[in-house]
Amino acid sequence: MQVSVESTSALERRMTIGVPAERIENEVTKRLQQTARRVKVPGFRPGKVPMSVIRQRYEDSARQEALGDLIQSSFYEAVVEQKLNPAGQPAVEPKVFEKGKDLEYIATFEVFPEFEVTGLDGIAIERLQADVADSDIDNMLDILRKQNTRFEAAERAAENGDQLNIDFVGKIDGEAFAGGSAKGTQLVLGSGRMIPGFEDALVGVKAGEERVITPTFPEDYQNLDLAGKTAEFTITVNSVSAPVLPELTDEFFAQFGIKEGGIDGFRAEVRKNMERELRQAIKAKIKNQVMEGLLGANPIDAPKALIASEVDSLRVQAVQQFGGNIKPDQLPADLFEEQAKRRVVLGLIVAEVVKQFELKPDDARVRELIEEMASAYQEPEQVVAWYYNNDQQLNEVRSVVLEEQVVDTVLQKAKVTDKSVSYEEAVKPAEAAKAE
Repeated sequence: MQVSVESTSALERRMTIGVPAERIENEVTKRLQQTARRVKVPGFRPGKVPMSVIRQRYEDSARQEALGDLIQSSFYEAVVEQKLNPAGQPAVEPKVFEKGKDLEYIATFEVFPEFEVTGLDGIAIERLQADVADSDIDNMLDILRKQNTRFEAAERAAENGDQLNIDFVGKIDGEAFAGGSAKGTQLVLGSGRMIPGFEDALVGVKAGEERVITPTFPEDYQNLDLAGKTAEFTITVNSVSAPVLPELTDEFFAQFGIKEGGIDGFRAEVRKNMERELRQAIKAKIKNQVMEGLLGANPIDAPKALIASEVDSLRVQAVQQFGGNIKPDQLPADLFEEQAKRRVVLGLIVAEVVKQFELKPDDARVRELIEEMASAYQEPEQVVAWYYNNDQQLNEVRSVVLEEQVVDTVLQKAKVTDKSVSYEEAVKPAEAAKAE
């Protein structure tokens, strides 16, 4: 077999492969012999059909099958011989495809980039340090109470935070518009659920009152037919209800699965959950910094085939997340191009760190992570057993642990500074922290 390779770009290879005619004919004959053993031809007993008849009827299809299989097998043999690592399927262009002649074709494909991860000692990491204080638990109890607010009828004018039950009819230039009317709508004043000016105009109303308001739709409103237009809403207030926060009682604690221990037991459970959230938040922020550092220190080319595959995956995820009748391939590829490229490059770098430092998932850390995740459930032992009886889920946890070991490997070499912060700042999403 003749093989020659040409580099047409940093990652693209153009490989010319020649397969001897003798090998082709042997494969064709082998297929015809297999056909002769099973085919039924009128006038002949099974297995006794002359080869000349078999060739006349089936040689063309046998040759096409043989050529297809030979291209596939010879390509694999060639990349192994040339020590190449293809990224994706090749584009095959026949040069000589004639009976009785050597098969010659060109395979164009990309290879995985060859590189060594460097610059770890130049990566700067800020590692947050925080504890869960009693005041943090107090704040969390207030949040939990507000999340379980109930509303009771109030014989007074409405205030921000009250819940109104309203009927309304909206018109623009005297004409009702789609989505502008409703009956029995529950609306908490100050929630920001309605367009600007709508809720503010209802502060001070009483049950049974009718009020006409004229708010204006924002210029960037999602419905372009309404954007920037002033509407007239006639609103009937059916009821006004004031918020009532639940007391910290055994009944309240039971809603969260705490049936013993009273307030002390409940605070202990809340602390445990907050500490778990704190660990995860700090770990996530460190990981993000490590990954950004790896990307910055190791600019590499990514195979287009891998990026295209990742774009397809992101399209599917977008459709699953937002729904609708749209098909994934109807979404423009350039919407996902940058994110796909980042994911592919980062995946290649992380894989190289694993290879370079000979990392393998630590079984003890796998067990520890599973137990930590299971601790959030009422019967953690069953959750742990489920993971260890589910290969797919277990392998996903192993991948997470391996990624954590990559982070640890970088931290051992990076410039790490510790910073003490409050619990609130530590758990704040990175995007929100940047915006401040």
